[in-house]
Amino acid sequence: MLVVDDNALLRKVLSDIIAASEEFRVVATAGNGLEALEQVRACQPDLVTMDISMPVLDGLRAIARIMGESPRPIVVVSARGGRDTAEAIRALELGAVELVEKPGAGGDPAELAPRLLAALRAAAAADPSKVAADLTAAPRADRAGLGSGAARFAVAVAASAGGPRALAEMLPALPGGLDAAALVVQHMPRGFTRSLADRLDGLCALRVVEAEPGVPVRCDTIYVAPGDLHMRVRGAAGSATIELGRDPPLWGVRPSADHLFQSVADVFGAAAVGVVLTGMGRDGAAGLGAIRRAGGATLAQDRATSVVYGMPHAALQAGAAQDVVPLSRMAERSAAEIRRRAGVRV
Repeated sequence: MLVVDDNALLRKVLSDIIAASEEFRVVATAGNGLEALEQVRACQPDLVTMDISMPVLDGLRAIARIMGESPRPIVVVSARGGRDTAEAIRALELGAVELVEKPGAGGDPAELAPRLLAALRAAAAADPSKVAADLTAAPRADRAGLGSGAARFAVAVAASAGGPRALAEMLPALPGGLDAAALVVQHMPRGFTRSLADRLDGLCALRVVEAEPGVPVRCDTIYVAPGDLHMRVRGAAGSATIELGRDPPLWGVRPSADHLFQSVADVFGAAAVGVVLTGMGRDGAAGLGAIRRAGGATLAQDRATSVVYGMPHAALQAGAAQDVVPLSRMAERSAAEIRRRAGVRV
């Protein structure tokens, strides 16, 4: 694999972590995006770790060039804060499949090892042909007609590796006027989910916010779970509120889709649609089963459009997903299920 960072010390830290794992092998390193392109062409690495802020050619432009010329799984290793955070989200839309936060000032580089290796494993399972093309979103629709009352229906969405790109395709296609809210768990480090919500808010017809504790669940609004906090809903359909918690990770992740989905099943029951998108592991499968048993509709992304088919496949194997849907039709199908539950002919 290729390690790209303009900081020589961090390049060594990353390379040492990778070498010590005995799962991956570093074949080359690069100090900027231009060097990265040269090493990709020369060494043909199976995986790339990519910094964002670099001289000569930054990470965003390097990722766009790599994915345009010779697509391969890329893991972004980025600092949190300022411009880097927003650009890391954009890098995931351009084709990078995972995001790892750099150690902060005074942080212990050893804490990076498990997060980096988990991201590399997910990236190794990714199909780069699913992320080769750039994503061009339609202009955001006028929000003048959006409602603000309490949501009587809910669309709960789970995503992990490849998820930001999938969300940027699905969520802008969700229509307003359904008396529904969407609740999203995307596995992502703390501090990056607000930038994800801001980016999606600029793309979607619905309002998109990072969830806050105690707020009412409103229709025509998409709530993104904050990184490192589990998100649940409490109350009843039509009067539900958001609850955030720091109880232990589930399946090694926090937020966990299983916790969200179980609460959506409890609160919204048959007035819910559960959706599992691309991602590594099995988070969401058990919770999707709870939504199905409560009478809600349950959908899993198909293999052909999934960057990593782990989570959708787990949901299907568990008997939790009623139907398998391509990403391009997921919003349309979710809206149709809400309308059916509202008694509207579809």
